[in-house]
Amino acid sequence: MKKYIYTFDGELTIKIILIMKKIEAIIRKSKFGEVKEALHEIEVNFFSYWDVTGVGNEKQGHVYRGVSYSTSDIQRRFLSIVVSEEFLEKTVETLLKSAYTGTVGDGKIFVSNVIEAYRIRTKEKGANSLK
Repeated sequence: MKKYIYTFDGELTIKIILIMKKIEAIIRKSKFGEVKEALHEIEVNFFSYWDVTGVGNEKQGHVYRGVSYSTSDIQRRFLSIVVSEEFLEKTVETLLKSAYTGTVGDGKIFVSNVIEAYRIRTKEKGANSLK
């Protein structure tokens, strides 16, 4: 993306900004191994994940020993991935393909902009800090 900046002396300068994207995905726990492997294959080698509980559209109930239990609380895995804009489409397509089962509850993917990123060890910033 190009950003146009006017300097104090009226000069127009062009600064190229590399946009970073944050992908947040909520997937089935049972698909995590397949998703992780697929992400590594496209060289997305760093991401964070944790187990979460949510409430969704799945309306299921189970009966155990004659007692009905609600299973509206859904156990899922939440992934947080930051990539440069050039890897966004490839990463989302990989998530869509590897997390898919075709049934209700496959999950969601959210994409947002990341203003800046820093690597603590080397103090690199921007897209270079993601490598």
